[in-house]
Amino acid sequence: MTLNNSASTFQLTGFQGMEKAHHWIFIPLLVDYISILLGNGTLLFLIRNDHNLHEPMYYFLAMLAATDLGVTLTTMPTVLGVLWLNHREIGHVTCFSQTYFIHTLSVVESGILLFMAYDRFIAIRNTLRYTSILTNTQVMKIGVGVLTRAGLSIIPIVVHLHWFPYCRSHVLSHAFCLHQDIIKLACADITFNHLYPVVVLFAMVLLDFLAIFFSYILILKTVMVIGSGEERAKTLNTCVSHICCILVFYVTVVCLTFIHRFGKHVPHVVHITMSYIYFLFPPFMNLVIYSIKTKQIQNGILCLFSLPRSRA
Repeated sequence: MTLNNSASTFQLTGFQGMEKAHHWIFIPLLVDYISILLGNGTLLFLIRNDHNLHEPMYYFLAMLAATDLGVTLTTMPTVLGVLWLNHREIGHVTCFSQTYFIHTLSVVESGILLFMAYDRFIAIRNTLRYTSILTNTQVMKIGVGVLTRAGLSIIPIVVHLHWFPYCRSHVLSHAFCLHQDIIKLACADITFNHLYPVVVLFAMVLLDFLAIFFSYILILKTVMVIGSGEERAKTLNTCVSHICCILVFYVTVVCLTFIHRFGKHVPHVVHITMSYIYFLFPPFMNLVIYSIKTKQIQNGILCLFSLPRSRA
């Protein structure tokens, strides 16, 4: 293979056919982006500074919040640039870098959700040994392992993107760079880049989901032997936030996958809208879910924003 010597830029696309409405679409997206940045930033600040939140469950939540921030910061510049400034041109290196981070962070999120399930499993099945099993060092090793797995798994397909010649249209169908978009423009044998994401990455995410499902079967078996109905409800309630985040992430993944694979006759605007939902809905909903369902997070937010009372 030879290095690509064709045009060195791609053209990003907003909502095709709705260019006149781009400025109006920009406003809700900007509000959503700012909400995600401020909300997840606040969550990370709370977990770092509130000693009551220095537990494995909240460390994993901090990893999830950091991943959501990463996804937002990766996609936000090009999306807002296209919609507000009509800045559509993006260099190959920048585009491939954005592709790498977008897909890496998606795999990272799947891995974090898996270990959040493992955290709930240990907390319920081995309550007395919870802190001795999930030590700070162990949590750190898990975080590094999840990041390494994701980072290394995406490298092969992104490296191939640098080698392909691009002699077809240089117009991408989104306002950010996705692997499945870029390879459509390549004038080369893209068999590897077609098969690798399906065989390796999809299998990886599927295995994560199956492991999560199996963890909750074991959790349910443990909870069912608890004599008190009130205690059973209280124990299961500690899992509700995580279950909601799992549903939000995997339902959006499945919907996006089905539309891209089987939605050839679906209007293009539906494809684009689903892509934005995939990148914006989970980061926003994860924040909302844990803020509503976790009392410790609620107390931390109230303490953070409460004004000191004046003494009489």
